[in-house]
Order: sequence, then C-alpha cells, then structure tokens
Amino acid sequence: MNLLLLSSSRVGDTGYLEHAAAMIKDHLGSGVKTVLYIPYAGVTISHDDYEKMATDAFERFGYQLTSIHHSEDPKSAIDKAEAIAVAGGNTFNLLNSLYQFDLITSIQKRVRDGVPYIGWSAGSNITAPTIRTTNDMPIIEPPSFDALNLVPFQINPHYIDGNPPGHNGETREQRLNEFLAINPDAVVVGIPEGTALKRVGDSLNYLATDKDGYLFTAKDGKQSIPANTNLSHLL
Repeated sequence: MNLLLLSSSRVGDTGYLEHAAAMIKDHLGSGVKTVLYIPYAGVTISHDDYEKMATDAFERFGYQLTSIHHSEDPKSAIDKAEAIAVAGGNTFNLLNSLYQFDLITSIQKRVRDGVPYIGWSAGSNITAPTIRTTNDMPIIEPPSFDALNLVPFQINPHYIDGNPPGHNGETREQRLNEFLAINPDAVVVGIPEGTALKRVGDSLNYLATDKDGYLFTAKDGKQSIPANTNLSHLL
C-alpha cells in the first residue's frame, strides 16, 4: 500500500494544500498523470466548487484531476484510477456516500494493489478501521462506522493538544481517552495541522517539521511522537 494521510488541507493562512506540495509530489512521483478526486465529504460546498479548488492545486503540482462525481459508474472510475485523492469535510457524509455508491471494497482492493492514495482530514480518517475518532458532527448516519481499514489504528486529524483558554468542555485528549475506555484494545494516532502519516508497504512514518504527534493507548496513555518518527510497529 502507498498512503499519504494529511491532517489538514491548510496550515495557518497557507493556500489549499500548499503546505503539502512536496509531500504530494514525492508520493505520486512522475509515473502518475491523473488523479481521481473524491469530494463527498463536502456539505456546504458543491462538488463542482470543491473540485475546482483541488484541480487548481494539483495542476500546480503537475497532475490532472478528475472528480468521481462526474462519473456515471463510480466503481468503474475507482477501478481505472491511477491514484485516488479524498478530500476533507464531514467524515460521516463521506463514509455514507462511499456506502451509498458501494465503493468501500473497490477502494480497498485498488489501494491494496498499490494505487497511491492521498487523504486529508476526513479523507485520512476513513483509512482507519472505523471513523469513531473523527472530530465531526454526525450530521448523517452511515450504514456502519466501519471504514476502509487501510491502517490498523484509529486516526484523529487536526489534533490539538492542551485546553484553549476559556474552553470548559472536554479536551481532545479527554475525548480520545473516552474512546479508549470503551475500546481498550484500540490504538489512536493524533496528527496536528500540517503533519501527515505515510505508509509504503509495511513501513509507516510520521511526517512533520516541528510538531509532535501523539499516540494514545489505554495501557500507556498519551505518548509524544517526535517529527519524522518511524511507526512501523503499529502496522
């Protein structure tokens, strides 16, 4: 498998996917010419508008983008894709759409056969066994919370450590500990803005410049993941 799982599409006031340009080009290489785009996580933005944002970015990177929402046969589009990119937005809406169009198995097969996959935010969330560590509101009920299971651990994108001033609700850490209290055998990886996970076969690395990621387990609690740490033991 060849996965690039970004926490976010932006960092601070950077342009759309601008911070990830080098990672995306390194991930896709020169062999890929076209990328199949999946915009289903978008809710308050149309698929056409979402496609335009991604197209502008990927063209700057040297790749042609085609959105799956134009296809009369989405499964066939997956089967023919050179690479797959799944956008962020609402994870529940994204997963529900994948079930609606019967794409779960098709994506799993193609990615396990080596087709490069890029996800950000919700698009990264769905590569876990389930979406139960998403930050999103359950605005729609998918047939199942079971997701693509392309990595054997849960993912929490946009991870924020600590408690913002004036915030009296649960912190992200507390929410993830609630999940682990109910699911004590699970592992969760929290990836902050601007960071990513990259899986190539049986190798997994945490990509970052100056931000720690975080590993959560019921047994050992929260552990920091320094930039550019090898996490292959989690596979």
